[in-house]
Amino acid sequence: VQLQASGGGLVQPGGSLRLSCAASGGTLDYYAIGWFRQAPGKEREGVSCSSAMDGGIYYADSVKGRFTVSRDNATNTVYLEMNSLKPEDTAVYYCATRANRSPRCKTKWTLVADFANWGQGTQVTVSS
Repeated sequence: VQLQASGGGLVQPGGSLRLSCAASGGTLDYYAIGWFRQAPGKEREGVSCSSAMDGGIYYADSVKGRFTVSRDNATNTVYLEMNSLKPEDTAVYYCATRANRSPRCKTKWTLVADFANWGQGTQVTVSS
């Protein structure tokens, strides 16, 4: 499966964006999907992981209560709704599947090496 993240842009602090992770070559119904971000000069960090089978969703503490993940199986797309954006949310955002193609997220889900099929990222810039 190939993934493509989109929907990034420039937004003022407090604003909102919705990112999309579209899949081709496979259906996302069977894959756990991770959202990660990487700011300049920093390591890639986990934002969220959503399981395909049991609906379980994990969020990083830094985005909990502000970001929401949803799936649209009809369009084979996973969304990341981002509200109350802060300048520290500025980064390139990526989506990816579990490297072992598992439909479930691990409890300790933030390990970058646990994910594969990284799509091209989308830039999110939060600035006034």
